[in-house]
Amino acid sequence: MSKRWNARAGFFLAMIVILAAHFALAETVGTDGLHLRAELIAPSTLVRGQAAQAGLHFKLEPGWHVYWQNAGDAGEPPRMSWKMPQGVAADALEFPPPTRLPLGPLMDFGYEREVVFPFAVHVTSEAKTGSATLAAHVNWLVCREVCLPGHADLQLNETIAAAGSASGLSAEENALLTSAVDSLPKAAPASVQTKFQATPTGFRLAILTGSRESSAVFFPEQKGVIENAAAQQANAVADGVVLTLKKDSTLTANPATLDGLVELSGGRSYRITAASGVVAEVASRKSAGFGMLAQQTGLAFLGGMILNLMPCVFPVLFLKGLALVNSAGEERVQIRRHGMVYTLGILVSFWILVAMLLGLRAAGATLGWGFQFQSPIFVALMAALLFFLGLSLAGQFEIGLSLTSAGGSLAQKQGYSGSFFTGVLAVIVATPCTAPLMGAAIGFALAQSAAASFAIFSALGLGLAAPYLLLTLQPAWTGLLPRPGAWMDVLKQATAVPIFATVIWLVWVMAQTRGATGVAVLLATLLLLAIAGWVLGRWPARRIPSLVAMVILLLAIGFCAYGVNTLTAPITASSAATSATESGWQPWSQSAVDRARAAGQPVFVDFTASWCLSCQVNERVALRTAGVQKAFAEKHVVLLKADWTTHDDGITHALAALGRSGVPTYVLYSPTAGSAGTVLPEVLTPGIVLDALKALPSR
Repeated sequence: MSKRWNARAGFFLAMIVILAAHFALAETVGTDGLHLRAELIAPSTLVRGQAAQAGLHFKLEPGWHVYWQNAGDAGEPPRMSWKMPQGVAADALEFPPPTRLPLGPLMDFGYEREVVFPFAVHVTSEAKTGSATLAAHVNWLVCREVCLPGHADLQLNETIAAAGSASGLSAEENALLTSAVDSLPKAAPASVQTKFQATPTGFRLAILTGSRESSAVFFPEQKGVIENAAAQQANAVADGVVLTLKKDSTLTANPATLDGLVELSGGRSYRITAASGVVAEVASRKSAGFGMLAQQTGLAFLGGMILNLMPCVFPVLFLKGLALVNSAGEERVQIRRHGMVYTLGILVSFWILVAMLLGLRAAGATLGWGFQFQSPIFVALMAALLFFLGLSLAGQFEIGLSLTSAGGSLAQKQGYSGSFFTGVLAVIVATPCTAPLMGAAIGFALAQSAAASFAIFSALGLGLAAPYLLLTLQPAWTGLLPRPGAWMDVLKQATAVPIFATVIWLVWVMAQTRGATGVAVLLATLLLLAIAGWVLGRWPARRIPSLVAMVILLLAIGFCAYGVNTLTAPITASSAATSATESGWQPWSQSAVDRARAAGQPVFVDFTASWCLSCQVNERVALRTAGVQKAFAEKHVVLLKADWTTHDDGITHALAALGRSGVPTYVLYSPTAGSAGTVLPEVLTPGIVLDALKALPSR
């Protein structure tokens, strides 16, 4: 065995802590101390002569994972053996597509948080009817920094019926099983061609689907073929994608075929067996010509200007309007400097944001525009910041307009800080929105080189800053502003109204993602902030009260982060699916789109999120109107909602395949197989939707 494999084995064995775990027979086993909960999901009634879908469900503690069938550099997949009555048998576990899990210098393939491994239970016509016990022995390995082997004896107490259909699953169990089965990799259809070519250092693997693919990840079936931890470079070609893979250092002879699982954009995954062939070398990055780059940069600038009119950015516009009025009496050079500093704050924020996106994507993460609002802690802290700001504007206490405006009577240094951080705030509150013309530009930017991405995001930032910057650069226009006076206190207090309205929206977002407990934690945080504001207002500019207020503020922030992270739980996928079904919409999956189109039905997909204000506005003014709903019914359109409120790799891949990186995005698919979907504008009207529906072929 090579030194490298000895090092791997030593690294792996050093992590394993031997811990025996024995459990009583049960359908569900809570494995305290073993960092997961195991249960069997199956109908309570089985029928002779039929097969029923069942599953092994693991729910893991944060940071812990179990393994795919090829665990990667270290690990073992779950295994299950059965003791069953005569005439009853179970298939082997099936494995959904895994994720890449870095572990030190190694790379594992597995699952975090929650996973269901489907399997089928078969009942022959000779099986005895009545009560039956199906006993399973399950072994697994669960890992984080250390690995813990575990096992459990689980059982299903079933009723075998002579006729009818399998039954007895709860709505939540049915949603879990359906989602797991839908996500299983399919055999590659005849239209998908695969081949690979060996290179001195690795392989070029071509997956040709007939259309351009924006992303791909390969999981090998056998160990020791590729370097698991090496980055996989996906290069789009006109009819698919080419993956560049690195050989495992222990590989002595090239394989005859590359077998494994490939996951493509949109959450599609196929089992492939790629034969050796010639695969042309392609550029390591998609690069756009100057004309295309100039076009997308212009669209980004216009989109940034329009972004000022979106509901997300309105509160900051109120603040800047107040700042401009307050600074009307300043020297022109000072006003111009404030405009420049405000613009710099926006640009620096966009540069940091695009650097994070590109860096995390290079590390294998799938992220898009507005990704930070998928974190409940970020939502809670953002609500707290705006609430505290609103208290100051409403007059509870004075922290100075330097935090939100061009400075007023404050010192010059403080005023510039205020302008800079108002630009930062503008970017933060803008990211839940995708203005018209922005969607295509952002999607294009994130698929280009780093230089092109920064150029497009800089144009977006300049567009966002342009209205205020132009006012500060044109002295004649600022002369039209009214003179400062007592009326400004009233305006300042009125400015708190849209700020508090934004806080209400963020509380609603928290309710959608973390339920009543999340709302209670957030409201308790706001109460602490109100107390801190009262202390500052009751004893202004005094050292001891200011220190007390600071302690309360820190306590509020700590409680908020701790409470949201540990006291609350995400709204389950099954709850979201039930809500969507009750409103006439079904939860999105790529397989649901494919099934509907195969049945000859058009499909409308709403890519949305609770934190996206533009999405909520579009739903109310367009998608929920009686005329649009009637047209959907007349055209027999299948309505699918892709909820991106919390992170979902499948939705992120699907958006990337459409050339988008954020929400709102709307796609209407014709029932004609193979035809591309029509992407609708980011801002909808009933007329836009109705016109798109009229273009569908008659049934």
